[in-house]
Amino acid sequence: MKHTNYIIGLFTLTFLLTSCGDEDKKAVVDTSHAVIVKVKTVYEDNSSPFLTVSGKVEAVKSANISTRMMGYVDKIYVSIGDKVSNGELLLSVNNTDVSAKLAQVNAGITEATAAFTNAEKDYNRFTVLFQENSASQKELDDITANYNMANARLESAKQMKNEVNAQMGYANIRAPFSGMVTNKFIKVGDMANPGMSLLEVESPEKYQVLAMVPESEILEINNNTEVAVQIKALNQTVKGKVVEVSTSSKNTGGQYLVKVMLDEIDTQILSGMYATVQFPIERKTSTSAIMIPVEAIINNGQLSGIYTVSQSNTALLRWLRLGRTFGDKVEVLSGLSADEQYIVSAEGKLFNGAKISNQ
Repeated sequence: MKHTNYIIGLFTLTFLLTSCGDEDKKAVVDTSHAVIVKVKTVYEDNSSPFLTVSGKVEAVKSANISTRMMGYVDKIYVSIGDKVSNGELLLSVNNTDVSAKLAQVNAGITEATAAFTNAEKDYNRFTVLFQENSASQKELDDITANYNMANARLESAKQMKNEVNAQMGYANIRAPFSGMVTNKFIKVGDMANPGMSLLEVESPEKYQVLAMVPESEILEINNNTEVAVQIKALNQTVKGKVVEVSTSSKNTGGQYLVKVMLDEIDTQILSGMYATVQFPIERKTSTSAIMIPVEAIINNGQLSGIYTVSQSNTALLRWLRLGRTFGDKVEVLSGLSADEQYIVSAEGKLFNGAKISNQ
């Protein structure tokens, strides 16, 4: 009887465990909705015969305003977007100690001026007396020495005031040229340190594009070369001219800096706008390149990748090694092959393994 009860109990336990296992399997079934995505197929492109690189627009005349003083910011007189004139007061740093030193210097100048005036009178008087043989050479020499020392002390006090005035200039910061305030890195009450950027001012008169050219093409680019520059945000092409070609890529990872001065146009250009510079030079590389849209790239620190479509119709993040940028497309050196599908945009959040629906 006990043996029979034992068998029945074991059978019941097995049935319960099997039922629980089925429930667990049902619980982990993915019931999430598929993310609607836009998919493209990788293709090799060699349609652009000319060298094209990406760059960024910046004002030719631009300055980061800083100070050589350490102190709290008392007041900021401008805001981002304000137009300023050359010499206009932008902000002031607490200068109590400098003001006290200026008062001491002014008092020293007053004292030195009085001493010099008195010494000058004695010098003139004894000069006349010496000419009339009423004063000895020794007396004239002593008076002359006193006069020269008084003059030197006065000049020293004046130069000290120039030094204090220069320090006051670092406390009351003014615009170095007429332009517009484009950035503000500090607020009232913050501590300003020597060399710390406080404000950014730029003149919106002329603009240039800073472009990076690979080492395989840099020898073909010369100064005064006329180029075509496409401003992406404005959807407009502007003429420009190469004004500077860097001869070193030591700090730019094998890319050489090229500056292109833009011609004046009626449309308003802003610093920071992305641009594409096309040089009238044929590309040396004749092989086809895999090109994908820049907007499809996923950046994570120093890594760049793209979401591809797996065989099970899910998103799969693939890390890439990228090359040069041509307009709104970037060259893929490794990580993708022709005829693979990749995701350009999604209507939801993508992650590895996310179900997708191409509609």
